Amino acid sequence: MIRIHFTAADFARVRFAPRPAPLQELNAALMTMTRPDDEALFGRWRRRLLRSLPGAALPLRDLVPGAVAPRFLDVFSDTLAEGGEVMRDTRPELVRSELQRAYAEQPSPAPAWIRALHRGESGAWEPLRRAQHAAFETALRLVWSLVQDLHRAEFTRHALTVAEHGVGVALTAFAPGSQLRDEVWELATPVVQDITLGGRGVLLMPTFHWTGHPLLSDLPGRPLAVTCPAGPGLPLTADGVPGADQALAAVLGRTRAAMLFLLAEEHTTSGLAGRLAVSNATASAHAAALRGAGLIATVRAGRSVLHRRTDLGSLLARRHG
Repeated sequence: MIRIHFTAADFARVRFAPRPAPLQELNAALMTMTRPDDEALFGRWRRRLLRSLPGAALPLRDLVPGAVAPRFLDVFSDTLAEGGEVMRDTRPELVRSELQRAYAEQPSPAPAWIRALHRGESGAWEPLRRAQHAAFETALRLVWSLVQDLHRAEFTRHALTVAEHGVGVALTAFAPGSQLRDEVWELATPVVQDITLGGRGVLLMPTFHWTGHPLLSDLPGRPLAVTCPAGPGLPLTADGVPGADQALAAVLGRTRAAMLFLLAEEHTTSGLAGRLAVSNATASAHAAALRGAGLIATVRAGRSVLHRRTDLGSLLARRHG
């Protein structure tokens, strides 16, 4: 669990990103591509992306040789060009320390361009710039207009929540499962950490290519950036339809098909609503329909209602995944 300590100034500086960030969305897509789980949901999308990434994108693998990515990759600018400039302006000492951290436990030496970047040589950022552009064109260009539409919907929903219920409720709605206890926002993550904002504020960024725990970027002199999954919870395609099998979506409907794929793992009703970008009442109605067909099971755990696929539901999802 990560505990984020707010001051009054920090609550006043909570900001929802007005537009999606190309480099952060690319980071999320590449992270999802390398995850071993969610095979039924993302397996075909993953394999297709791995096959189609051009050789120009390979420096990204050099930059993240293991599980630890350098923090200077966390850029929330509105365009690729601006994001590249922000990265190049990273303090040299932070670049060096982050590259050392990424390669600390690697048995092989870093490639020449990484060593040049570590030394701060002129032009050393160019391989990374080309790699990010090549990966973006392959992974995200065709769906970018859909990402922008989904982001606008999330922005509007957040604004309405703030207007009707205040910043505190908006924070917990942005990260389902989180809690706000007085001045501390608690996020469920694999990392245990306390972060004191000290007046820096928070930037909230939805992502549509990541379905895991909240992602945090805590860089010196910047607001704490919190990225959480949003949207349909399925791979995006250029025609605006998530990548679930069309025959299954035709029978069940797009939302119920997406819900069936998501319920390979247990979800609460509110968790499903957040992932599918629908209201709790709508999520509950779709869950009831799937439960009536014997495709999911529902149990009550305390004050929560938990849903998961049945064997029949899993068989149907595998046949169409």
